[in-house]
Order: sequence, then structure tokens, then C-alpha cells
Amino acid sequence: MSAALPSGITVFERGWLSSNNVLLTGADDEPAILVDTGYVTHGPQTLALVRHALAGRPLGRILNTHLHSDHCGGNALLQRELGAPVVIPPGEADAARAWDESRLSYRPTGQRCERFRVDQILHPGDLVRVGERTWQVLAAPGHDPHSVVLFAPDERILISADALWEHGFGVVFPEIENRPAFAEVRATLDLIATLKPVLVIPGHGAPFTDADAALERAYRRLDGYEAAPDRHGWYAGKVLAKFHLLEVQQQPLPELLDWLAHTPYFRRIHERYFADADYGAWSQRVVDELERAGAVEVRDGVVFNR
Repeated sequence: MSAALPSGITVFERGWLSSNNVLLTGADDEPAILVDTGYVTHGPQTLALVRHALAGRPLGRILNTHLHSDHCGGNALLQRELGAPVVIPPGEADAARAWDESRLSYRPTGQRCERFRVDQILHPGDLVRVGERTWQVLAAPGHDPHSVVLFAPDERILISADALWEHGFGVVFPEIENRPAFAEVRATLDLIATLKPVLVIPGHGAPFTDADAALERAYRRLDGYEAAPDRHGWYAGKVLAKFHLLEVQQQPLPELLDWLAHTPYFRRIHERYFADADYGAWSQRVVDELERAGAVEVRDGVVFNR
């Protein structure tokens, strides 16, 4: 179930193109901290939401749980406009400093992110103090090998990013690259279970209180992926196509299929899980399954996001 938030925590629930943004505040004159900044096209909206919630406070830092485009796309704009340094996990610091869009996944996924400056590193084991609340930085590999989560042990509040949602977790991207990571997903879920959070603030979706039920669902999903990895492949393919449509909102079907044909990560999914299937037919089936699920509508040869 969703839950009220304690003082000093404001969550901007953003949907699926942009991750949730979590604003952590203390005393009125104390710099605030923002966890994750959403996708680049929502940057102006993110800036407006944060400015309004700050109510004159300075923004002291931007912390990224990981560097997927839907979590750090607003970094550059907020860095410019609010003067806040950007703090990222160490795993992709070199790639971010060099702005290697292939290593950062933006080019392979066909997604966008404005270049930002890396100011500091957020290491697992660090403590982040805001007001009277201290957050532990914990490694949470699986969905992304470099991801972290934040945990306030006194109140057992978890900012879980894409390691745990109320109804699942994010695509396990290393698996698409043929790097085994389901065991890392399980280890991260096991870690969350030991924390026994009473409030979970996920990367997508509303904050919730029943972590046990969410973990049970996540374990079941992971069991299914381990038993039949192609199920993860279908999920990943549909997520990639849906994310693109969330951004463009509508596209003629031939153009969408052409985009999928030239998107390296979509190619990797096909090669990893469905190499025996005709690529064009498989791409069309991804769109068909999204339509059957009600996630898109195909009308007069145009695919509309729903």
C-alpha cells in the first residue's frame, strides 16, 4: 500500500519516462539533496518542481543512484540553474567524465542525456546526513552493476531506485550483454529483505509500505527469468520499445520498426534470446504484444503510446 511520507522527504512521482525524484531536506537554511533527476525531456518540469519545493533553500547536491538516462537526464540543467554539484556511484565515473555514450548506454539504447559534470563520487559505505536523518549508501547491483540504494536505518526507510518496485524491478541489463547478473539481483533482494524496510521509495511508482509482499513478487519474477531467460528477453524488448514511445508519443509503424532495427540494444536482445527468429517478424511481435497489453494503440498505420 502507498504511504504518507515523513517530514524532510518529498517525492516527485514521475511515471516511467522519468524516474521519481526524491528531495531530502533538513532545517530551512540547510542545503537540500536531490536523489535522481529524471529524463532529459522532463528537465524543465523537474527544475520547476524542485525550485518550488526548495522554497528558497539551496540545493546542496544531486545524488544519482545510477546513470541510466531516466535517472540522470536532468543533471545538467539543475547543475547549471541551481549550482548543485553532481555526485555519482564510482562504477561509471570514468565513462561519465569522458562522456562515452556507448559505455553509458545512451547510444546503444537510443536514448538521450545531456552531458553533465561529475563533481564527486558516492561510494557504497558512505553516510549522507540531511537534517536529523542519516542515509547509508549500499551497493545494489543487478539491474545496473553500479547502482546504489539509500537506507535510513533509524526509521528503516529505503530509497530503492530500480532494485525493487512494488511490482517487480528493472530490466537486468547485464544479462542482455550476456553477463550473468540474476544472482546479483537475488543478492540485492536478499539485502533489502535483511533491512526490513517499513517504507520503500522506488525509482518508479508510488512509495509503499508492504516490502515483504513486494519482495515476494520480485522473487517470483526472478525465479521465472532464471527458469526461462527468454521471458526476460521479451520483457526487455517491450520495455525498450515502450520507453521510446513514451518519449515520442506516436510514430508511423514503419518508422518505429526502422528505429528498432537500428537500435543496438534491441539488436542485442534479439541476438541474446531470439537469434533463430526473423528479426523483422520478432520486432513486429513486440509491437503486437504491447498492443495486446494496452500499452500502445496502432491506428491507421501509426503507433500511439497509451
